[in-house]
Amino acid sequence: MKNNIIAMWSGPRNLSTAMMRSFENRQDVIKVIDEPFYGAYLKKFNKNHPLKQDVINSMETNYKEVEKFCKKESVDGYVYQKHMSQHIYDFDSLEWTFNSINCFLIRAPDQVTASFLNKWNDANPMDLGYKQQLEIFNLISNLNGVCPVVDASILLDNPEHVLKKLCLTIGIPWDSRMLSWKSGLRDSDGIWAKHWYPSVMTTTGFSRNTTKSIKLNKDAKKISDELRPYYDAMMKFVIS
Repeated sequence: MKNNIIAMWSGPRNLSTAMMRSFENRQDVIKVIDEPFYGAYLKKFNKNHPLKQDVINSMETNYKEVEKFCKKESVDGYVYQKHMSQHIYDFDSLEWTFNSINCFLIRAPDQVTASFLNKWNDANPMDLGYKQQLEIFNLISNLNGVCPVVDASILLDNPEHVLKKLCLTIGIPWDSRMLSWKSGLRDSDGIWAKHWYPSVMTTTGFSRNTTKSIKLNKDAKKISDELRPYYDAMMKFVIS
């Protein structure tokens, strides 16, 4: 039986914070959790991310303790968890999420690579989480049936349509509050928000998709090309 935890699996620069805003605005979502494994990930892999030590100091960094935390339900409403797939490194102990309502958010590799390198110029394909996301998707889908997948560009083209279908697919009522929210920071945002979230802080809803052709340099294109097969594999299951 599914619990009342909605786990959204994404990667960096994927509209994941906008999606978190959307769910946080629902009347029946009483709590959102922003990237709970980030501190554990930074500590284990010693990634020199912006605000690294602040992030580590602000949250639990014991991986097993974070798993326990993510299993906690609420009797008062839904708990929304925003997960970065690249933060997961123990794929043998994913049972903590098997009873959750698992969803996946993807975005075209060229867009993600360009956006990520604009924020942090030292990256490799594993930093962007596509391989890990597909592995998590396969593990959970093989056990529970195919999980819903949302593509960021399709979402931006028609937010109401895609979100209504997502709600229907995961068995929760449609709430029009998902289409808009107040701008600014939230108490639920991680301490890293001031570096990674400036754009979304100015938004009050899903902005119209105006993405133009993206030009990547040779190194960035190599990263994007390596990620493309993982993205294409998940596009087969996308809500449209």
